[in-house]
Amino acid sequence: MKLRGLIFAVALMGTPARLCAEPRPITLQEAVTLAERNALVVIQAHGQARSSGAAVRSAYGAFLPAVSLTAGATKRYGGGGTRIDSNGQLVTLPSAPWSSNAGLGANVDIFTGGQRFFDLRQAKARETSADVNETASRFSAVLAAKQQFYNVLAARESQAAAASQLEQAQLQRKTAIARTAARVATRSDSLRAEIQYRTAQLAIVDSKNALETANASLTRVVGSPEPVTAAPTELSEHQGLALDDATLRQMALAGPAVQQAKADLDAAKAAQKSAWTDYLPSLSASYSRTGSGSGEAPEFVSSDFSYSGSLRFTATLPLFNQFQREERIIQAKVAQDNAEASMRDARLGAEEAVTQQLGAFRSAEERVISQAATVAAAEEDLRVQQQRYAVGGSTILDVLTSQTQLNEARRDLIRARYDQRVARAQLEALVGREL
Repeated sequence: MKLRGLIFAVALMGTPARLCAEPRPITLQEAVTLAERNALVVIQAHGQARSSGAAVRSAYGAFLPAVSLTAGATKRYGGGGTRIDSNGQLVTLPSAPWSSNAGLGANVDIFTGGQRFFDLRQAKARETSADVNETASRFSAVLAAKQQFYNVLAARESQAAAASQLEQAQLQRKTAIARTAARVATRSDSLRAEIQYRTAQLAIVDSKNALETANASLTRVVGSPEPVTAAPTELSEHQGLALDDATLRQMALAGPAVQQAKADLDAAKAAQKSAWTDYLPSLSASYSRTGSGSGEAPEFVSSDFSYSGSLRFTATLPLFNQFQREERIIQAKVAQDNAEASMRDARLGAEEAVTQQLGAFRSAEERVISQAATVAAAEEDLRVQQQRYAVGGSTILDVLTSQTQLNEARRDLIRARYDQRVARAQLEALVGREL
């Protein structure tokens, strides 16, 4: 036993402090705020939105000329005098060891068949899609945080129900033992009461494990560096929906999923139009000016430099490029068809989801009311059966049946409350706003 105790103590010493610390209670709003800031999907979506914004700036930049500066310097050794070149001719070498050059170049696409305009439209559509995806990801993270938050509430309610079950089982156990000792009940009564008591103890252990697991899940989903749990003050019930069903359906058809599908469709249409510009000619212009000279040291700006410049216009008309243009057009058309199908499916999916979640919310709402009344009735029934059993008016089987009915009613009430809360959170994620 001493060895086992020592091993246990060493194991505790090696356990991280954050795992041994008591969870910090947080409100639902705090859980939502943490999830919006720390959730992986939100961070990834925000990065995608930033990249899309950079792509739009790049699409605007395609209308501007590209400008470059060049400079170079070369040092020759053995300068001055003469030498014989490869052709056998006498060449006079410069006495200055350094030769320098500097240049300025610029080029711009004057006409590309409208491709830049379509690319810009496509980039804007993708930026819109990324922004909507960021909103959808934020609500997805909020939904996950709320679900785990409600899991903690349900686990805590289950723990309270298990405590009440244990308290009632203890009372019944004492009564059964006393009646058995007084020889007014059989030993079977005390044994059944003992079984009920042990079952209640196991329910306490299970509820404690469920609460710890729910706290760990909540800590992960909100990205907290320390263990957190749901604040006890958040046990109040949510009220009904502030909006009617018709309004919620209209909002769902304009929700984040549908908006993102529409933006993807706009991008696909722009890409399909951009593909046709490969059949049109393109016109570009370029200008360059360079200067060079030699001296005792590197120089990039000098009055002794000799300068030259050029202005060039280039027109290109592709005639045949191994069917690459045709392939691009077909791929763009297929992408557009897929985007149209996705748009249609997103609208139908929104209608289906809002119907399901509204039904789930209404059903859970009625179940909460019904199960609350059932729990009250079951508690009263158990109280009456316990009193009757104490005076010999009922059997232990009647008491155990009432206790089982009460336990089931409590579990059903906890589940109904959880389902109602989650259905409301899913509706909020679907329409993209708080309800």
